[in-house]
Amino acid sequence: MANLDSELLSILVCPESHARLVLVGEWLYSTDAATRRRYPIRDGIPIMLMDEAETVDEAEWKRIINEASQSPSQTD
Repeated sequence: MANLDSELLSILVCPESHARLVLVGEWLYSTDAATRRRYPIRDGIPIMLMDEAETVDEAEWKRIINEASQSPSQTD
């Protein structure tokens, strides 16, 4: 799992929708249901470029967001 500073994570948002992000493993997932974007983290650095983002399918996005909302900490 990527180790991001909680303060950094609290200010990062999706560059497309400006939605809050959820840390899951080596990815930051946008909480915006319309875009369902995820952004990679490489060597501890969030890559917040649209060219590097991926759109996840609706089922995976719902699973990730559901798990994150039930967990007091970020998901591994």
